[in-house]
Amino acid sequence: MRFTAEDLQEAARLVYTQMQPTPQYAWPQLAQRLGCEVWVKHENHGPTGAFKARGGITFIDWMRRAHPELNGICTATRGNHGQSQARAASAAGLTAKIFVPFGNSVEKNRAMRAFGAELIEFGEDFDEARVEAFRVAEEEGLLIVPPFHRELVRGVATYAYELLTVVPDLDTVYVPIGCGSGICGTILARDALGLPVEVVGVVSAEAQCAKLSVEAGRPVETHSPRTIADGMAVRVPVPEAMAIYGPGTARFVTVTVTDAELAEAMRVYYSDIHNIAEAAGAASLAALMQDQERMRGRKAGVILSGGNIDKGWYLDVLQGSLPQI
Repeated sequence: MRFTAEDLQEAARLVYTQMQPTPQYAWPQLAQRLGCEVWVKHENHGPTGAFKARGGITFIDWMRRAHPELNGICTATRGNHGQSQARAASAAGLTAKIFVPFGNSVEKNRAMRAFGAELIEFGEDFDEARVEAFRVAEEEGLLIVPPFHRELVRGVATYAYELLTVVPDLDTVYVPIGCGSGICGTILARDALGLPVEVVGVVSAEAQCAKLSVEAGRPVETHSPRTIADGMAVRVPVPEAMAIYGPGTARFVTVTVTDAELAEAMRVYYSDIHNIAEAAGAASLAALMQDQERMRGRKAGVILSGGNIDKGWYLDVLQGSLPQI
């Protein structure tokens, strides 16, 4: 999969019919803390509070052209992908059947319903919900929205296109990895713009399938993940994403962060710049905090990929403890 700069410009024009570009700011508080220039890409400021909104817009636009005979979609999610698809599908007059695992975020579930989703709980984790969503889509004649698809990635890549167009001289950009659309969109945008920026993929210590797969050179499935970073809680890597972020990709490395490090980064975001980050949304900053000696005096970009976290969990984090999973 490759994109040209023109591909991303076209995707951006489409995305901007439903949302504005999100801001990127160099925050002096973070620079003082970490000893490097820190640019935050605020995907928490989008219409669903997360970067996935972009992929929903481009995917549903493609669906209406490629499959005009279908009247609905089906997909699985931990919340942000589901919000984006429900929002875009409802705006296009389509139905959206969304599967989530039992025990999913109460507030993300409520948001998906508000955006028009028919929400179904199934399975113990994302990957079990995903298998059921594929089965139901086939049975009911709905278009399955997979966790990774060219049109999803093309939309998501517009956030990296925005960031790297505004700040093309970043030394390193840190991106969380779940199913891979964000990291792949960033790599592809960097390559389309011909920039030398290093891309660092960030995985949860409890959900390392992407990192282990890169190291092994083949997909490596892990045990069911238990992490506060629900957007990164994936145990089965996506082969199509691996083909982009895998061993052959230049200037790509991985950093592993613990739940305690994610919680500390969430607190830093609140205390330093008064922004709410969900755990996956704080993963980039957590990785930079771990990496701060190497980055001293340099220029870093971090993706605040989402701010959708249940109130109880966020209060636990602000009070210095970890939420009970």
